[in-house]
Amino acid sequence: MAIIITDECINCGACEPECPNTAIYEGADDWKYADGTDLSGNVVLPNGKEVNADEDQEPISDEIYYIAPDKCTECMGFHEEPQCAAVCPVDCCVPDEDIVETEEELLGKQAFMHNE
Repeated sequence: MAIIITDECINCGACEPECPNTAIYEGADDWKYADGTDLSGNVVLPNGKEVNADEDQEPISDEIYYIAPDKCTECMGFHEEPQCAAVCPVDCCVPDEDIVETEEELLGKQAFMHNE
């Protein structure tokens, strides 16, 4: 499942540089599928959604740091545990119970974004 940042976030920014998928953004900042990935142009995501990886996407939060769930792999393929949760001083990076993905799905998403 993807990780979410709860409203207990203190906007310290410790999580953002730790994300190997560049899936974490500061509140109110636009984001792109291409940021920190090998994606570009029109792509079909593993979940079937068609997107242009180079187009700006609307911020998920205007108030606090947020994680783009389509880019979150819980750091699978990179680290043993989600790095955002490991460095968060207030423990506000938690699993999103609304987006449940298997280890196989998360690793597939990681491979898709990082042509390895």
